[in-house]
Amino acid sequence: MNGGLKPVFIVINHILSLKYLIMDLQKQFEEATTNSKNLSEKPSNEVLLQLYSLYKQATTGDVNSEPPSNPFDFVNKAKYDAWVSLKGKTKEAAMQEYVDLVNRLKG
Repeated sequence: MNGGLKPVFIVINHILSLKYLIMDLQKQFEEATTNSKNLSEKPSNEVLLQLYSLYKQATTGDVNSEPPSNPFDFVNKAKYDAWVSLKGKTKEAAMQEYVDLVNRLKG
């Protein structure tokens, strides 16, 4: 009977490990969010769109709003399109990509 409990303990251990990895990722993401505001150089508009869309995907998930209605609102249209391009990406994957991008920008 004890042999039957071993797989259960393995699964529980795996779940706990994932929980700690996600908690660690959340902490890294929060630090990267702070660091992104203190970069030595302002990133290009393309990189700023990447940061914005990854942040939105990480914190909100898939786009949950309509596109900008003003056809001349180019900035918000670009931000919306960048976010839409990440549809289906998990929050965790977006967090990790955001952390990696900020770390690359820091140098």
